[in-house]
Amino acid sequence: MSEIELPTDLFYTPEHEWVQRVGPSSVRVGITDYAQAQLGDVVFVQLPSVGDDVVAGSSMGEVESTKSVSDVFAPLTAKVIAVNEDLEADPEKVNSGPYTDGWLVELEVSSVEDLDAAVSEMLDAGGYAATTTE
Repeated sequence: MSEIELPTDLFYTPEHEWVQRVGPSSVRVGITDYAQAQLGDVVFVQLPSVGDDVVAGSSMGEVESTKSVSDVFAPLTAKVIAVNEDLEADPEKVNSGPYTDGWLVELEVSSVEDLDAAVSEMLDAGGYAATTTE
């Protein structure tokens, strides 16, 4: 795990998504460095549309690599407020910058309290790292 990048200022899910708070009731979501390394070269990303509602734990898109296709799961119930349009032409950004240029979507929940409750149930970097060492 030592060569896998794992920022300590993010929240994580057991399904290998990272969550970064970007506003009082909004987050940016992507897949972790560990997940992109397991997938291999990403060749296509299917994401929801702006305005779509997503439900925590449900698939909200797919990341296709030369090895396989993997679902991306919504880390919380929210509305999609932004989609990384750059991934349509450059899906490999998920590999080269999973925490920067390779982000997937931004989501907004109805209240600050709802977001506080949702992120309180997510993993910190140490908790996530424990899920990737088997």
